[in-house]
Amino acid sequence: MGNTREAAAPVADDASPDAKTPRTERGRRTLRKLLDAAAEEFGEKGFHEASVSSITRRAGMALGSFYTYFDSKDALFRALVADMSEQVKSSARSAISEGMGALEIERAGLLAFLNFAAEHKEVYRIIDEAEFVDPASYREHYETIAARFVERLQAGAARGEFRDGLGEIEAWAMMGMNVFAGLRFAVWGRNDKSPEEVADGVNRLLAEGLLRR
Repeated sequence: MGNTREAAAPVADDASPDAKTPRTERGRRTLRKLLDAAAEEFGEKGFHEASVSSITRRAGMALGSFYTYFDSKDALFRALVADMSEQVKSSARSAISEGMGALEIERAGLLAFLNFAAEHKEVYRIIDEAEFVDPASYREHYETIAARFVERLQAGAARGEFRDGLGEIEAWAMMGMNVFAGLRFAVWGRNDKSPEEVADGVNRLLAEGLLRR
């Protein structure tokens, strides 16, 4: 983890509202290192046991440099939740290409999320802990993702691929399936199902439902 994110996940200007925006490329790289180190620290220890000094050691920087980017551990945590939320959304967006059908889009988005969660297992602990550390960030994370589901459902209906009337209920139900499929098969693992098999199974449920035909 750590350094592997630096190239793959640049810091978006709107992804970390609690970070002090760096003005140089070097500053952006340092901020990325801090966020990556924080993901490891919070993922391993949780918010309350994590410390700024340990995070800066992981990032390979002086403790005093931390305050160039964040005012407190709380601000760093909020920025990290926003950053990880943006990475989840970005991984789904990057997997979707023009010309995909509605069900293809859902399969591609889930597959991208499963691969992301397998590589960044700490995302579950960090997002879950946000419910108690920063409830506003926790709620925003899920509400913005659900809104994307609604948009895709309505776009699929407009193209005649999904039935009319789909909206928030179905969006939250689908998001719940994806979240728990990721927990079971990407985070807990056991190597009994590949990400492709899981994505295919969920996609089949969307397409065929549960009733015998």
